[in-house]
Amino acid sequence: MTRPGMDCPQWATVDEGWGRKAVDFATLSELGNCREYVAVHHWLGVDVGDRLLDVACGSGLAIELARLRGASCSGIDASARLVAVARDRNPDCDIRVGDMHAVPWEPASFDVVTSFRGIWGTTPGAVAEIFRVLCPGGRVAVTVWGHLKVSPGAWALAPFRLAATEKVGNQAAMVSLGRPGAGEEVLTSHGFVDIERLDVPFAWEFADPELYARALASTGPAYEAIQNVGEAEFHRAAVEQAQGQLRDGLPLRAEIKVVGYLARKPEGAKRA
Repeated sequence: MTRPGMDCPQWATVDEGWGRKAVDFATLSELGNCREYVAVHHWLGVDVGDRLLDVACGSGLAIELARLRGASCSGIDASARLVAVARDRNPDCDIRVGDMHAVPWEPASFDVVTSFRGIWGTTPGAVAEIFRVLCPGGRVAVTVWGHLKVSPGAWALAPFRLAATEKVGNQAAMVSLGRPGAGEEVLTSHGFVDIERLDVPFAWEFADPELYARALASTGPAYEAIQNVGEAEFHRAAVEQAQGQLRDGLPLRAEIKVVGYLARKPEGAKRA
C-alpha cells in the first residue's frame, strides 16, 4: 500500500488514496484478505519467537494474525490513518509511518518479512530493503495479484477502470509481478534463494451491492477512479456491477487470483 519516495508528490497522495476511509477499509475490505494472510503465515511457519515485519501493513490485520501465532511483530505503511488503525489493533507492536524503500530498522532485524499486495511491478526496489533487514536464513513472502482477467471474481475489480486512461495503464504495470517468471526474477536479482511460487486463496464476500460499493470505495485504485468520475458515479457503477452477481440466499462472492512468492535469504549472506 506504500509508494516510493517520501519527497515525491506520489507520497503526499498515499494517505488520501488509502487512508481517507481507513475505518471502512479496515472493517469492510481488509477482512476479506484473511484467507490470504492465514495461508501465507502457515506456509512460512510463523511461530513463537519469530521477529516479523509486515511491509505495507495497511490497517494491521495481518500483523494481528501473526501476533496471535506468537510472533513479535512490526509494520510500516505510508498512510498515517491506516497506521493509526493498525496500532489500535496491535498496541504493543512497533508500527511506523514511512517509506518501504527506506525501512527504519537495522540490518538483520527480522526472521520473517511479509508484504501482502504491497510491493508492485512499479516498486521492486523495496525488495532490497527486505533483504537488508532479514537475518541470514530469514524467510520472506510477497503476494501480488495474479491473472485477473481469468479470475471468476474479476467483476469486482471492474469499477477501477473508471480511472483516467494513464491511471489504468499504471494499474496494469503495478500487477506485472504476477506474470510467470516476473516475481522470481526480481527476488533472484536481489539475492534471495529457494524461491517458490504458489496460488494464494483469496475471495471477497459482501452482504449486498451497497456494502460492496462502500468497501471498494475505500481502496487506492477506487480513489483514482473517483478522482476521474466523482464519488456518486463510482458508487452507482459499483452497485450496478454487483447487482448482476446477486444469488438468492448467498453472499456476493468474488474469487480473485493471487500469487504468492516464498523465498529465503541465504545463510551465508552478509548481515549488512
